[in-house]
Amino acid sequence: MSKEFSGKTIFITGAAKGQGRAVALAFAKEGANIIAFDLGETIPYPAYNRSSNADLENLKDEVEVLGAKIVIYGGDVRKADHVKEAVERGIDAFGKIDILFSNAGIAAYGLSHELEEDQWDAVVDINLKGGWLTSKYVIPHMIEQKSGVIIYNSSIAGLRGMNRMCHYAASKHGLVGLARSQAIELAPHGIRVITLHPTGVNTPMNDGLAELEGTTPIEIAERSAGNLLPVPWVETEDVVNSVKFLASEKARYITGSQFVLDAGLLTR
Repeated sequence: MSKEFSGKTIFITGAAKGQGRAVALAFAKEGANIIAFDLGETIPYPAYNRSSNADLENLKDEVEVLGAKIVIYGGDVRKADHVKEAVERGIDAFGKIDILFSNAGIAAYGLSHELEEDQWDAVVDINLKGGWLTSKYVIPHMIEQKSGVIIYNSSIAGLRGMNRMCHYAASKHGLVGLARSQAIELAPHGIRVITLHPTGVNTPMNDGLAELEGTTPIEIAERSAGNLLPVPWVETEDVVNSVKFLASEKARYITGSQFVLDAGLLTR
């Protein structure tokens, strides 16, 4: 039986845990080559546990057990030389990048007037600048091959305000503007650009926010979202299904759009 993404290559940032890891494993099962990028070290803000280089190595083992090929890179999406080198390693290994899932991101709480400048910068630089930098080095290869799909993992916070999360919401709104503009620029080259907007997702990030707030992950999800459907969050498999659809030929005429996976939240 043929696999849906056999022979395709997907570059995933924030690949070691959560949504990125789930997408990497799902695409590996469908025959794709994986380029997995993640930080692999602790940063000062926000102060919850994040992925490690060991998580990347474990992902490599899991992907290879599935019979797929993978290149891993521990780096910072805020640093151009890291992103550029990861893209070059992926191209050297696989010859092309067909899909970019720009997923790396952090979230934290704080009133807008009480945030420190370095806290604002950390969230906006990782979530927004990191998305732009990754696309900057992937796009020339997609232009050369006259095809490609770029999917930015925004958030429902990219389409609405969020209490005590202004830096997060601003960064995710910024991805919408970036994607809409790139969709115009890249359509002549056969490249599609979309933003994905999940409500809260059941991932380690949600656990980390709960740890910081001294509460439970479900309470964090309900406080941040308040979904119309009676669920506190969606699962990583729901994100996986969305990414697979948007990257496929089934979505071949979808570009410049916002794909909402919100359990009805925006209807409230």
